[in-house]
Parts: sequence; C-alpha cells; structure tokens
Amino acid sequence: MVLPHALANFNRHVTNPTAGLVAGRAPGFGIVLHKGRKSGRSYRTPVMVFEQNGAYRIALTYGRDVDWVKNIRAAEGFALETRGRVIELTDPVVRHDPSVAWAPVGVRRVLKTISAEYYVESRPAD
Repeated sequence: MVLPHALANFNRHVTNPTAGLVAGRAPGFGIVLHKGRKSGRSYRTPVMVFEQNGAYRIALTYGRDVDWVKNIRAAEGFALETRGRVIELTDPVVRHDPSVAWAPVGVRRVLKTISAEYYVESRPAD
C-alpha cells in the first residue's frame, strides 16, 4: 500500500513548503521543478532522489498516478534541484521494481514497507 492521497494533500499544503527549504541541498532528497500541464503554473515538489550511473531515480511514495509525474511525463522533462544545483533531466520513465533494488539498502526497507515499488528514472539532457 503506497501512502494515502489524504496524506499527499496534507503534505502538499503543510509539509512540502517546509521540506522544500532543505530538500534541494540534503543528500538523498531533491526538488522536482515542473509546470502544470493544464495551468502552466510552476511547482516545486520535494522528493527522495538517488543518482547512479548517470541516471536519477525518484521514489514514487504516493504511487505513479500523482500530478507531478503526469506533468513531467507530458513535458518529457523537468529540472531537479539537488545538492545545491539544478539539473535538467529528460525522458522521464516510470519503472516498476518490487524488490526496490535501485535504492540504497536502508531506504529500500522503508520503500518496501510502504509498497513504493515504482520510481521515475531520468537522465541529464544533452
């Protein structure tokens, strides 16, 4: 069971503004910078992110049908603020891995506990 949508709504209005203050600099975290596919409005969504072999992987703790994932897929790219820098990423793909093997061991346990088996994978734009 991924985290419930009620929690997502609470986080969007309460937790995310606070988390956004440090998520762009803290290891293992980042901020997805994206635009609404209908409104064109700019959004900043704090996420867990891990880089490996040139690919960035973002845990989908609320599942794969959340608005920010729909936005970045429709745009075919997005910016990621992580460790104090902004990286342009392209061709985001939602992947499924029940073993969560792509995540570091400690994080893997947490993601498996909440059944967060999906992640977004993207690479830096050329």
